[in-house]
Amino acid sequence: MTIREETQRLEDMILSPFGTRSQNSRGRLRPEEECPVRTAFQRDRDRVIHSKAFRRLKHKTQVFLSPEGDHYRTRLTHTLEVAQIARTVARALRWNEDLTEAVALAHDLGHTPFGHAGERALNALVPGGFRHYEQSLRVVDVLEKDGQGLNLTAETRSGILCHTTGQEADTPEGRLVRIADRIAYINHDIDDAVRAGIISEQALPEEVREVLGSSTSQRINTLVLSLIGHSKEDSLSLGPEVREVFERLQQFMFASVYCNDSAKSEERKVPQLMEFLYDYYTAHPDAMPPEYRQTAVREGNERAVCDHLAGMTDRYAVEQFKRFFVPRSWVGFR
Repeated sequence: MTIREETQRLEDMILSPFGTRSQNSRGRLRPEEECPVRTAFQRDRDRVIHSKAFRRLKHKTQVFLSPEGDHYRTRLTHTLEVAQIARTVARALRWNEDLTEAVALAHDLGHTPFGHAGERALNALVPGGFRHYEQSLRVVDVLEKDGQGLNLTAETRSGILCHTTGQEADTPEGRLVRIADRIAYINHDIDDAVRAGIISEQALPEEVREVLGSSTSQRINTLVLSLIGHSKEDSLSLGPEVREVFERLQQFMFASVYCNDSAKSEERKVPQLMEFLYDYYTAHPDAMPPEYRQTAVREGNERAVCDHLAGMTDRYAVEQFKRFFVPRSWVGFR
């Protein structure tokens, strides 16, 4: 018996009847020989962690564009917090932690620079629109490994595609990442907004502080315990009171932070920057890196430019804008 087979046997013993067994995976887009050590979902997780798109998340905006300070969240730290919350719940419910972690780590691989401001800008430019969850799937299916993709399992791919709104994922682990994503971003965005002086803990609605807690750790703990305590079989649910207050907290954050003029003032510059870059690369596909020029040949300039812009970090996008549109000093001949 290989180490992988032993792990699969342990999964059968430990996981609840509703946890997803790696040995029952529906497989990959392209069949592969099994690893003697790692299960299919463990391999998915490892491939995501070693991907270029995952590394770029550390320089992509979560909420605040290029904040001055070392402690604000980036898209990478958000991803890690989602994974930690989701794994905690998965372990308590005896679902598959490896699948949960693979989905959580990959869910935002297709996110644009400049957070949701970048996503809105690209959505307005690309024919047919742009949705980061669809781009995340394209990253793992097509763009990584020089066009080969990561060849992930069907279960991980479903969780990536369905991590926001609309259709639900095929597995309870995938559905868990959706709610873990909300728990993570609402709470860490409060923490960042307090650090930025946009709001204070005391400004949170009184019922939020009474029911969920008066600190980030207390709120996350309350939400996680409620989710564990009220979820049954393969269905996830918060307790009624906690769910109601959590929804009010989200409304408060949209009114006080996500739509706050002072907090989001720099975002007004994002649509023009993205439009300039989109138009330039569409007209000059040879200015893109080789892998995107190849996409332009296969799928057209607009598809290639979309992939290129979505994959940029904040600072790389700004550097390219300066390169093409901001005059540089002339130093003369020497």
